[in-house]
Amino acid sequence: MEKLRVIQWTTGKVGKLALRAILDDPRLDLVGVYAWSPDKVGTDAGTLCGRPPCGVAATDDVDALIALKADTVIYTPFMADLDHALRLLEAGVDVVSTNLFFNVGGVKGETKERLEAACASGGSSLYITGISPGWINTMVTAMTGVCRDVRKISILESADCSVYESKETWEAMGISRTGTTPEIAEMAKLWMMPAEEAVQRMAHALEYTLDDIEFFLAYATASQTVDLGYMTIEKDTNAAVEVGWNGRLDGNTIIQMKFRWYLTKHLNEGWEFSDDQYRVLIDGEPGIDTRIRFLPPDHWGNHEWDTMTALPAVNAAFNVRDARPGILHLADVGLPRAPAGQWHAARE
Repeated sequence: MEKLRVIQWTTGKVGKLALRAILDDPRLDLVGVYAWSPDKVGTDAGTLCGRPPCGVAATDDVDALIALKADTVIYTPFMADLDHALRLLEAGVDVVSTNLFFNVGGVKGETKERLEAACASGGSSLYITGISPGWINTMVTAMTGVCRDVRKISILESADCSVYESKETWEAMGISRTGTTPEIAEMAKLWMMPAEEAVQRMAHALEYTLDDIEFFLAYATASQTVDLGYMTIEKDTNAAVEVGWNGRLDGNTIIQMKFRWYLTKHLNEGWEFSDDQYRVLIDGEPGIDTRIRFLPPDHWGNHEWDTMTALPAVNAAFNVRDARPGILHLADVGLPRAPAGQWHAARE
């Protein structure tokens, strides 16, 4: 098999793990790394991700990276740079992104039109994935393959998020703040826009045309002050959130994505949380009730959980290469999978 020439775009929490996966995958050839931080420019890619030096140095020269004529960019910045994405797509490079473009309004409206035009110009594809939204939506849509009828799909995520050390994210989601003001609600809605788009993508895959998608939001408050190291949540401020979207048709919710995230279990409201990261309920013929629990290796630290965001993108690279040009839907990409046999053979 001819190797896929890949560029890793940024080396933050998710990008570092994506870079590690690219170097470990014998099907992939790392040809470039984009560094957002000036202090990483010139550093070997292996050094940036805890692997032996590989001879590829990080750079912030976008023109030089485009000139490499790579097949694929694994795009993982915290904030999307729409100009970068457009330039890559126009140059004919597929972009597989864990970034959800929420800071530029999501992949809709004018942004969507510009991205589609760039794909058409370059004959390239854009696919947005991760763990959720992303992998879980692909998996659940595939589960309906055993059903004769599907009346409703619910994806319920329950997670201890205290290990996700991003104060900016949690403050934007209303955590450590008081109440549910219009400002808090609007900011949370903005940050949850990718989940709205995931509901739309699932509806598209199931050939539903939704009437509307409604947002919901509720908080539970800390019963004591909690110091997480990277942020402090004062007593009686928001410490857990239930948030999500209902895709509705003919007055009924037919697709729901609900997230129940907590940074402490010491809550005034007494909310309870499942040990299962996901519970999937499909009201159909037959019905399906599935629980998914991830079992991390003993050596994983807090940030290793981001592996599950990075790997769906890296493992989708060949599927995206073989797909049509344009912004891809779930059905366009199918079920990316780990190249387990290749990894095994490479280690022998």
